[in-house]
Amino acid sequence: MDLRREKLDSSYHVTSVIVWNGGKIIPLDEESMVNLAVFKHPKNCDLSPTNGGALMYGVVHPRNMTATVAAYFDLDGTLLDASSEKTLAAELGKRRPWRIPVAAVSWTLGLVGNLLRGRAFYDAARNRGHFSLASWRVLEAYSTRLAAERLAPCVCEEAKAKLAWHREQGHRLVLVTATIAPMAEAMGEVLGMDAVYGCGPALRTGILSGSERGWSVPRRKGKVPVVEADALANGHDLSQCYGYGNTLADSWFMRITGNPVAINAEGSLRTLAKKQDWPMHEWRV
Repeated sequence: MDLRREKLDSSYHVTSVIVWNGGKIIPLDEESMVNLAVFKHPKNCDLSPTNGGALMYGVVHPRNMTATVAAYFDLDGTLLDASSEKTLAAELGKRRPWRIPVAAVSWTLGLVGNLLRGRAFYDAARNRGHFSLASWRVLEAYSTRLAAERLAPCVCEEAKAKLAWHREQGHRLVLVTATIAPMAEAMGEVLGMDAVYGCGPALRTGILSGSERGWSVPRRKGKVPVVEADALANGHDLSQCYGYGNTLADSWFMRITGNPVAINAEGSLRTLAKKQDWPMHEWRV
C-alpha cells in the first residue's frame, strides 16, 4: 500500500492506493493499480481519478491519529434523531421558494431515470434532484449553521455518552453516511468525529445538477469499501472495531466489524440483530 499523509490546515490529506474485490482490500503497487481510494481535504482536491478508478473522499482530523480501534457510525437515525439532508433541503425551500417545483421535478426525473437504468427503488429514490441548481457554497454555509443550531439538539444524551466512552477508550470516531458531504462534515464537527465520509465529488465548486455521477456514495454496500479502506489506512483490525447503524442497509458495514450495534432498530434490522445477538439501543430525543 502506498500511504502518504500531508497536514493541510486542521485536517489531513491521506492517499491510499488499494483495490477492493469481493469485499476484500488488497494493497497494490503502482504498476498493478486498478482502483484509487482517496481520503481528501475538500479544499485541496488536486488529484484526478485514474481511468477506472474508484474515488472515496473524506475529511480526516488530527484529533486521534494513533488509535488501534475505530468506531464507525451512521448519521441519520443513528447518532442523529432527525434527517439532516431533509432539514437542509427544507431550509433551501424555505429561503428560496422558487426551488420547490424545480427540486420536485428534478428529483422525479432522477427517480424515473434511475429505475429505467435498473437501480433498486431504494437507491433510485435517493438521488440528489432536491439540490438541483443549488451551489456548493450555499450548501456548505447552510449546513454549518443548521448543524450547530438546529441539529445538534437532536443528538440524544445516550449517543453523546457513547461517543465520550469511545474517546475515553482511545478509539477513533468515524462517520460514514450517505448524507451530502457539506452536511456530513458539518455534523462531524458538531460531534467531534475524527474522520467523515459523506456523499460528494472530489471538487465541490459551482452548481449541482442533481446527478451523483462521479461522486463518492457510501450507501448500503457502498459503505463496506469505505470502512475497509479507512481501517486499512489506519492499521485497524476490524474484528476489534465497532459498527453502529439503524437500518438493514447499514448492516452491510456493521457485520464486517467485530462489534456491530443496532440503534433504533426496526423491522428487518431488528430481526437480524436478534438473530445475530447484536446489542440494541434506543437513541431518541
